[in-house]
Amino acid sequence: MRHELKIDDRTLSYLDFGGPGRPLLALHGGLSEGAAFTGLAEALGEDWRVIAPDQRGHGDSDRAGHYRTEGYVADAVALLDHLGLDAPVVVLGYSLGGVIAVHLAAEHPGRVAALIDTDSTVEVPRAAADGPAVPAGFEFLTGMRYTAPTREELLEAAGPIGSQFVAPALRPLADGSGWRLPFHPQDMLDSIAGARGDHWEAWLASTCPALLIRAGDSTALPQATADAMVARRPGTSYTAVQGDHFAPFTHPEAFHAAVGKYLAGI
Repeated sequence: MRHELKIDDRTLSYLDFGGPGRPLLALHGGLSEGAAFTGLAEALGEDWRVIAPDQRGHGDSDRAGHYRTEGYVADAVALLDHLGLDAPVVVLGYSLGGVIAVHLAAEHPGRVAALIDTDSTVEVPRAAADGPAVPAGFEFLTGMRYTAPTREELLEAAGPIGSQFVAPALRPLADGSGWRLPFHPQDMLDSIAGARGDHWEAWLASTCPALLIRAGDSTALPQATADAMVARRPGTSYTAVQGDHFAPFTHPEAFHAAVGKYLAGI
């Protein structure tokens, strides 16, 4: 069921799949929304209560003044406070959400019982002074339109991610004049910029049990980095799943099984 809360006059929308089970806070990646975890919630059943926010600037949540990591973390803490979840919860983060989850566990250890990092690296390349402002693979964001009179125009501008990732999530404008993306392209570029850098300190700062899930064909999380993350952080388990960086959506059964197996053991 969808709910919302206000944070400094800004709306944060979230899905609470309910149930009597232990709470699991699920943080989606960039260009996505909380509904991306609908399948996971169904797979886990009543053993776990999945709570999946539309992070700032995504889905039904309002745009924010900035997209630095600390802002995303503050939103997650505000949501836990709003729900009255004072006891530690399990936190799962995918891609950008993984960076947020890692910092949440490091900066608020009393709120995180266990951490599941899904294909999210601790070494996000910084932009070179003489290099392109937009990271490779995200150039399409510079040509995307946020709104358009028709769905077709938006999907055409969305390029390679249009039909698979954007089409199911388009929103009608409140005044009925057209459609909008579930994110603003500039906000996504700002989120990428905000996540760039070395996150080793945050990864090693938390002491809760952790699982690192890596997609076998991932280019976002190199195998050598994943191996080092597991070796250097005590209490960290490792699971590989089939597929590329988008494995949670292209190979959902494997992803759900990996998460379910880990949760059953904690």
